Amino acid sequence: MTPHFSDGELMCKCGCELLPEQDFMDKIEALRVAYGRSMTVTSAARCPEYNAKVSGTGRTGPHTTGRAIDIAIDRKAAWELLSLAVQFGFTGIGVQQKGGGRFLHFDDLPNAPGQPRPTIWSY
Repeated sequence: MTPHFSDGELMCKCGCELLPEQDFMDKIEALRVAYGRSMTVTSAARCPEYNAKVSGTGRTGPHTTGRAIDIAIDRKAAWELLSLAVQFGFTGIGVQQKGGGRFLHFDDLPNAPGQPRPTIWSY
């Protein structure tokens, strides 16, 4: 899909092979290049059925649009990547930085149900 991200790590985990939008991934690729370090994807594209199983947003939500990604990262590295993401125009930023499974969520949606953009939230 991009030089640093493969289809396999980005497609919906249910097996339907849904992928993120290419222009969104081009933006993530540019973020990765600016960051200068590898980024581990924990979730990207999700079909409505899979999203309903794993997310409180049900059959909708940023991941179902093909314009969202979750990156496993913590502490200082999370701060550095988050700071860059704001500069790159990501409008939805979710932060999970406690316990195991620390990650950052990025999307570039103009609006999301119940969440005017830009916005930031914690899990």
